[in-house]
Amino acid sequence: MGITDFVSNAARNAWGLFVADGVAEPYRTPSVVVGDGPHRTLRRFGPEGSGDPVLLVTPLAASPTCFDLMPGQSLAAHLAGLGRSVFLIEYGKITGDDRDLGLEFWIDDVLPEAIHRVAELSGGREVDVVAWSIAGSLALLTSAAHPELPVRSITTFGTPIDYEKIPLMFLPRLAGRYLAEPALDVADHLFGGIPAPLVRIAYRVTAIEREVRRPWFVAANIADSDKLARMERVDRFQNEIEGYAGRAFRQLAVHVTVGNELTTGRIELGGRVVDLADVDVPVLAFGGTDDVLAPIPSVEPVTSVLTGAPRVRFVRVPGTHLGILAGTAAPTTSWAELAEFLDSPLGDGPDLEFAAPADESMPTTSVTGAD
Repeated sequence: MGITDFVSNAARNAWGLFVADGVAEPYRTPSVVVGDGPHRTLRRFGPEGSGDPVLLVTPLAASPTCFDLMPGQSLAAHLAGLGRSVFLIEYGKITGDDRDLGLEFWIDDVLPEAIHRVAELSGGREVDVVAWSIAGSLALLTSAAHPELPVRSITTFGTPIDYEKIPLMFLPRLAGRYLAEPALDVADHLFGGIPAPLVRIAYRVTAIEREVRRPWFVAANIADSDKLARMERVDRFQNEIEGYAGRAFRQLAVHVTVGNELTTGRIELGGRVVDLADVDVPVLAFGGTDDVLAPIPSVEPVTSVLTGAPRVRFVRVPGTHLGILAGTAAPTTSWAELAEFLDSPLGDGPDLEFAAPADESMPTTSVTGAD
């Protein structure tokens, strides 16, 4: 790149970042709404009547764009390109009116309805469920609570089971033993839950290194439109994060995070105990080598709590929490492993593997948070 091109690109990118609406246009793979209702919009990617169905399950509060980040980093588009019928469930905005919605609302109502709808739209075929972060817990609990559902397999990306193994959660868990209930009472009284601005701030705090390095990253790459576009898309993803319903957040804080009940395989929800040992479908679980929100030691215990599953395969992949799902290395690591698993969930491969990037020199982390 000559000096003239460098200056031109740098000026154009600086204008886009600091004056206009951005370096790149907002992106979403074309989709159609095929189901709707309170906190349960169902979208289909690709043509009607494609191949075997896959349901992408979004975590609570997260934007569904995690599965459709940008061209080349969209799991939804990738799976559709492989000939799958790809569906995605969206929850929409959570407000104070939703304060009484607990986790059982999702595992007994929203997700079962979505799974039945996807199966119906796919000619009665069983559904492969793919979930990121805490959505993996929801998917597993849904399958355990409703073994009659037409689920063929479950794949989780960065879903923690043992919260004691998350260094980032040490202080919150310690404080939560004494302050969780009164703090949640105040939040519930004032907001009906945890409002979106607070959740967005908390998410950024977990990636504080990214926030600190951002000005230097921009300066060093001011003429590189592709790198800036990836950074910008992650920024947009963070700005699309929604709030938590009061009751659901209380359950996550008290029972899942502080109580660490998932490590026992059993959790009380809606007046009954849901036992992960009742999951009776093959499971693939990914853990990221650079994931601070769900480090590998917190994710790997999935292999010990799913005692009723016919196969549980744990795979370590390079990347951050978002990166293992939508990073630049994902197509040759986690996506490749996922495609192989979906082709044969009960295959003969080993349960523990490490999926290395195609290029061992490829960096797996960066300021974008999705590399």
